Amino acid sequence: MALFGNDREREDRPRNPVPEPAMPPPEPRPQEVEMFEREREKGRPEETGGTSAFLGKGTRITGKLAFEGTVRIEGQVEGEIASQDTLTVGESAVVKAKISGTAIIVHGQVTGDITARTRLELRAPSKVVGNLNTPSLVIHEGAVFEGQCAMGAAQEPSRRGKKPDFSALLKSSESPEDAPPIQPER
Repeated sequence: MALFGNDREREDRPRNPVPEPAMPPPEPRPQEVEMFEREREKGRPEETGGTSAFLGKGTRITGKLAFEGTVRIEGQVEGEIASQDTLTVGESAVVKAKISGTAIIVHGQVTGDITARTRLELRAPSKVVGNLNTPSLVIHEGAVFEGQCAMGAAQEPSRRGKKPDFSALLKSSESPEDAPPIQPER
C-alpha cells in the first residue's frame, strides 16, 4: 500500500508515453506604432531596402557621380549626380549639382536642377534652389523651395521643349465646331 495513491498513478500512466508535438515558438509581437504609421512607412521609397552607397559628413566630391542602387549623401557634392534607384540627400548634405534619379528624397541643401522619374520629396529642413521636374512632388511643412516646377512624366531630351498648342482653345471668335481638332502629343 502506498501513501497518497502513488500506486494508482503508475497504473493509470501508459507504459510507452507518446511525446507531445513541439509547439512553435511564439511569434514576436508587432511593434507598436502610431495611427496610420504603417501606411506611411509603406509609401516611403527610402525604406524599401538597404543602402548600397553612402557618402558621409566629411566627404567632399567634385565631378560626375553615377549610382545604380540606393544612395544616401551626407557630405558635400558639386557637379552631377545620376541615380538609378532612390537617392537621399541627408540633413547635413550641401549639394551644388544637377540631380537625376528614380525617387529622390531631400533633407539637406540642394542648389541645382532636380529631375525625378517617379517621385520627389522635400522634407524638413530641406532648402532647394533650382528647377524641379517630376510626376509626383511632395513638399513637407518646413521645407523651402525656390524655383520652377514641371509636373509631368519625365520627358526624353528629344521631346523637351515641344509643348501642346492650346491657342485654339483661347480664340473666342470661333465657335467650337469651327476650331481645328486638338492633336495629342506624339
